[in-house]
Amino acid sequence: MTPTILVVDDDDAFRSLVIDILSGGDYRLLEAGDAEAALTLLSSETVDLVLTDQQMPGMGGLDLARRVLAAADAPAVILMTAFGTIPNAMEAVRLGATDYLTKPLESPAALRNLVSRTLGEREISDDAGEFLTRDPSTLEMLTIADRAAATDATVLITGASGTGKEVLAHRIHNRSNRSTGPFVAVNCASIPETLAESEFFGHEKGSFTGAHAQRAGRFEQADGGTLFLDEIGELPESMQAKLLRVLEDHTVERIGGRRPVTVDFRLLAATNRTLEDEVETGRFRRDLLYRLDVIRLEIAPLSERPSDIELLAKALIKTVALRLGLPERRLSPEAIEVLCAHSWPGNVRELRNVLERGLILTQTEILDPEHLPSFAPTNETAPENASPLSLTDRERQAILEALERAKGHREEAAQLLGISVRTLYNRLKEYNIR
Repeated sequence: MTPTILVVDDDDAFRSLVIDILSGGDYRLLEAGDAEAALTLLSSETVDLVLTDQQMPGMGGLDLARRVLAAADAPAVILMTAFGTIPNAMEAVRLGATDYLTKPLESPAALRNLVSRTLGEREISDDAGEFLTRDPSTLEMLTIADRAAATDATVLITGASGTGKEVLAHRIHNRSNRSTGPFVAVNCASIPETLAESEFFGHEKGSFTGAHAQRAGRFEQADGGTLFLDEIGELPESMQAKLLRVLEDHTVERIGGRRPVTVDFRLLAATNRTLEDEVETGRFRRDLLYRLDVIRLEIAPLSERPSDIELLAKALIKTVALRLGLPERRLSPEAIEVLCAHSWPGNVRELRNVLERGLILTQTEILDPEHLPSFAPTNETAPENASPLSLTDRERQAILEALERAKGHREEAAQLLGISVRTLYNRLKEYNIR
């Protein structure tokens, strides 16, 4: 399905420029001259991405982002902002916006790449429910996953960012007796605590200011199917007790509602944190961990399954080329050697981003090392005790490696890691990385 992008800017010339830059891609493009017109369009159109200016007459881009991100099945949001108002852009990121762009644009390619990456992360997966591997330990994990898929057992998927936790969740859903039902994915890190209850439980019309219509929450949306809670370690403490209750009795009550609603869903959860550590620090409920941890599946980082690098690279070349509308290229043996020598701190997402960059840059049928980033081989310099490290330690190490490669530029480091700028800033603060 062709992604739909809504460009919102009161500057006609700049709005036309953005439309022109993106018109070469396989996108359906809509435009609005102010926030009110954008909200009108959003009420009648299904939109995958909103690109909005920050400074506009009337409702500004930050308020528009708040309204957009509060909706169920909200589109991705990227804020376009002048250099002097970056702090406000970061506030939008904290609200759940995917990223921000500075005006004037750095380059047309920077805009196209950010849009492509954002929409790529919103797709179900480049592999749509397939988890490609030839690694023996990972194949063993998939066998357990397929056995779990045949039941309604709760599954907790652990692994570093970018390893494919949502892909594995889709695989479990697709192999379950709920495969014809909905698959509802929620990123717990992107929901502001003040909106969490409405997001999960829904609300009745008039139950609070701005509740103009009845809305079903995520639990109800997943009725008859699967609810996937990604980054569950980020779930606000106030919601953890409520989630536990819903898991026990499978009933929810909308804000302003007068009767409980029974919901039939299967829960899958994922985290890149060590939840036992979160329990010890008091950030995660022990009883909720016990309720989630019925079947645990850990996805090893790409650095621990080097036999998958070539397999994944060849598959990703095909899917990325198709998505970008570019000719399919072949990887030269030398390029494969370079890819296999890298430690991939950002895992499969980083590999996909690297290949996407290479496909855009090359003009030949063969992708050679010159089309890849000049990262130095790092497998041989990895710490000897890398395998026993906790997920938290691995993630901290991956962030440090990405920052070193990006020479301290946080936006570039986030891109290398395949995570949003918001998530990177949260991790920097948590791990006290300066």
